[in-house]
Amino acid sequence: MPGRASSRRRSNRSLTDGRFRTADAEELSMTDSNDTPQIDETRLQAIRRRIEEVAGDAPQLAKLALEQMMTRHNPDLKGSAGSAGRVGAQSGNVSELTAIAKLKPGGAERLRRIFGLVNGNFDGAQKVGTLHDMRFAFFDDDTRILFATTYDGDWDTYINDFATKIPDLMDLLFQSVEGWPGIKSPKVKDFIAGHQVTAAGWFVANPQVTVVDVRRLQRLERAFNEFLDKVG
Repeated sequence: MPGRASSRRRSNRSLTDGRFRTADAEELSMTDSNDTPQIDETRLQAIRRRIEEVAGDAPQLAKLALEQMMTRHNPDLKGSAGSAGRVGAQSGNVSELTAIAKLKPGGAERLRRIFGLVNGNFDGAQKVGTLHDMRFAFFDDDTRILFATTYDGDWDTYINDFATKIPDLMDLLFQSVEGWPGIKSPKVKDFIAGHQVTAAGWFVANPQVTVVDVRRLQRLERAFNEFLDKVG
């Protein structure tokens, strides 16, 4: 298309020259302006007052960055900060679980050996169809463990999935934790909730995208690439 080719040539010249021409800068400015939603002046002033209350001692550039974060939202990445249920935060469809617990003597070393043996391969955990990831970290001279995970949906359903779909894996990993009652114990939810800490701050790049969505898109991509290979 002539218009697109002309635009491409203009961009290439600007990059080759090592600078943007005035027209290019104005075009970028207009694009940025069009992408920015119109904010009611009263609401904008309220946002600025709130920023002063929360971060009044911050540099001016930091305040401007906060203002942009609060006024420019990509609707495709919309995710409201809410509750995952009993404990934990939720953003869109995605929830987080962060738990801290004491380890039994030698528990950290035992878990390190397990992690080394499987070389990070916990494919069995994929039986829990809502699980995005799991992370383990040791601290305080290997006396405590941090377990963090993100998942789709609500807290109770997620813990139930642990108990019904990967009970052996959960007990293998957490029997090194002091007081672990066993994943099938009626006390396990109280135990987890008692050690869980809701995230104070948390960002999810794609809060509306579930694990099921990701796997479906992967299948579509594979099928599309196979189709291209055949017609190519």
